[in-house]
Amino acid sequence: GRQLAGIHQALPYLSMANRVQAGDLAEPPITATGRHVVIIGGGDTAADCLGTANRQRAIAVHQLDHNPRPPDERDPAINPWPQVPKVHKFAPAHEEGVVEGWGREAVAFVGDDRGHVRAVCGVTVEPRNDPDGRRRLVPVPGTEEYIPAELVLLAAGFVGTDAIPLVDQLDVELCPDPTTVAVDQNWQTSTPGVFGCGDNQRGASLVVWAIADGRACAASAHTYLTGRSDLPAPVTPSSRPL
Repeated sequence: GRQLAGIHQALPYLSMANRVQAGDLAEPPITATGRHVVIIGGGDTAADCLGTANRQRAIAVHQLDHNPRPPDERDPAINPWPQVPKVHKFAPAHEEGVVEGWGREAVAFVGDDRGHVRAVCGVTVEPRNDPDGRRRLVPVPGTEEYIPAELVLLAAGFVGTDAIPLVDQLDVELCPDPTTVAVDQNWQTSTPGVFGCGDNQRGASLVVWAIADGRACAASAHTYLTGRSDLPAPVTPSSRPL
């Protein structure tokens, strides 16, 4: 049911709402006003969608996150300081109203006879390990639930970059995590003259890391081409947040 009307990526929805606030648009082309809304995803972008939908006076907002609900407090045995605390985050947007669906995954969209989405079919999923040790989320039979929805916002995907044919064509070596390419301390891949940075090398991260990585990678590429560079290199490939 992905082709149904009323299903949108989060960023166009948010950017058009911002343009209304800036006075560039009179009305948003996509609005939650008077609608049941389902947000798929559990990160910052999903929280932005939640706040915007509430301000647009949605009837109700459900948020689905296929991950298990995080604990309310940090577990120092598995998540010690100074690691980022992996706890249940309750943003101000949540205080304005939301029905949280942890451990729930959308498996289908249901439409009406006009081709517009009317409900989201969600199921409960549980984490399990494959024989090779890889973690998977497995649907639990008999847990299907249909959630009313006239607007669905897709705010998921913080998992890294998609595989592209260019990587194979350039014969670039990948990391054990196949969503990232292996680079040396100069951001160069296993193929001379080919560099990698940002989510492509670091994995799914924030835009500030992408900017810093891009600048540092550009400095290394400039040095590769000219023998020297005065460009700023704020981070290295192995830099990590504290």
